[in-house]
Amino acid sequence: MSSDYAIYRDLVSQLQRGEERLPSLPSLTFQIRSALQTPNITLQQLERLISRDPGLSALLVKHASSAFYRQARPAQSLRDVISVLGLRQVGNITMAHSVKSLFAACGPAYKQLFLDSWRRLLTKSSTAAVMARHLGGIAPDHALLASLLSEVGSLVLLSAFQGTEKPPSADDYHRLCREYSRSLGVILLKRWAVDEEYIQIIRQTGDWFASASPRLACIDLVNLSLHHAILERDPQANIPPLTELAAYRKLPPPFDELDLDGRLYLISHHQEEIRELVSSMM
Repeated sequence: MSSDYAIYRDLVSQLQRGEERLPSLPSLTFQIRSALQTPNITLQQLERLISRDPGLSALLVKHASSAFYRQARPAQSLRDVISVLGLRQVGNITMAHSVKSLFAACGPAYKQLFLDSWRRLLTKSSTAAVMARHLGGIAPDHALLASLLSEVGSLVLLSAFQGTEKPPSADDYHRLCREYSRSLGVILLKRWAVDEEYIQIIRQTGDWFASASPRLACIDLVNLSLHHAILERDPQANIPPLTELAAYRKLPPPFDELDLDGRLYLISHHQEEIRELVSSMM
């Protein structure tokens, strides 16, 4: 552990105590979320609202045109995109875009740390989405957003270090994430007034043996993707074997099959699909 670790912990503690320092969602995000809940919203009204954010518009077009949706004809306009994705998915992608935009403005010293973290979170979240797509019963966009928000606290940590010239080392950052990510994530999502389900998922993420339901739920996909992501980074990580996870025991055959490395075949066999989804969200 580096000698600077105590300094970083103090900065994070200050962030926890001063909730006003936590990032707020852009007002446009709140407007889009509100519009999506309006019963009589028209595609034209929604298109006009989304088009105010060129970055979001481009992301939605890229996402809807990706191979993940296998459209016979690519979406030609933002209105086409909304029709292809559906209102709920537009809302979820809007939230994911907002999360990225809030933290992507980190200074040069933190840019690589953010990009590495964002790609890791996207890979984990895309893994959950691809599993949802093949298993059925859980909407892929819901699994993607739930997995992404389950570790949003790790991005919030970057806000604590903005005034420092030197970012923490990768090892120190991961230690800080393990210590503070969950609590910061809960505080942030409450401030953003997101659905309570996502807050509960943060609380249950990494709880390998808990099972609130005998049926496969979104939290199970989050934990399965997290388990694989941890072992991808550190094959010797001190976590229980995959087959002991409550989430694994809910998988129906043949989706519980393992590959030669002891990972889910469902995940290793669909790596290209996962990479395509990650690319569409970058």
